Amino acid sequence: MGGSQSSKTTAGTSARGEGRGHALGGSAVAVLGASGGLGSAIARALAGRGSRLLLAGRDPSRLGALGLGTPLVGVDVRDPGCGQRIAEAAVRTLDGLDGLIDATGVVAFGSLLDHDDDTIEELFLTNAMGPLWPVRGVLPLLEASRGFVAQLSAVVAERPPAGMSVSAATRAALTATDDALARELRAIEAGEPSVPSTAFTVGVRDEG
Repeated sequence: MGGSQSSKTTAGTSARGEGRGHALGGSAVAVLGASGGLGSAIARALAGRGSRLLLAGRDPSRLGALGLGTPLVGVDVRDPGCGQRIAEAAVRTLDGLDGLIDATGVVAFGSLLDHDDDTIEELFLTNAMGPLWPVRGVLPLLEASRGFVAQLSAVVAERPPAGMSVSAATRAALTATDDALARELRAIEAGEPSVPSTAFTVGVRDEG
């Protein structure tokens, strides 16, 4: 197994005090999985746009090696408590949170018969269940700021090839979760034509 190259995004965009949109300068954003190839690229791009970052991942030393000089928090998405730790770190270091970007994920190649129990469990824990914990933990902060969530999935969720049945199942589960979350949070559909996406802001649910 290794890090997956994600290409399907579920996202929303809103900055505190700026309303819905793509203004990220000054926004407080947590990047989960920032030590990976995709996550580190996202973190550097956001830093270049003036976002105030909180980098989260399993190995704080690797996060620190990015040299961005931002707050760090060691978390594992397989741990249900990781979202609460991200939320606490965001309040302590950023005075709140405007967005969460989850760039974590693993992939395994082979047929269903090729995978042992541990591999299947790891895939579902990391790719399907794991993304739930960070979102659940930071939702109160994002509701307060009307912030955004971006979950990075993969094209195999929509076009599963032979030899990736388990990996595709985990990514499809994440896509379904994001679609349901978007409806729960009164989604606003958006996205760039070249990138399949579902965009939603947080904290705009009807009260009645």
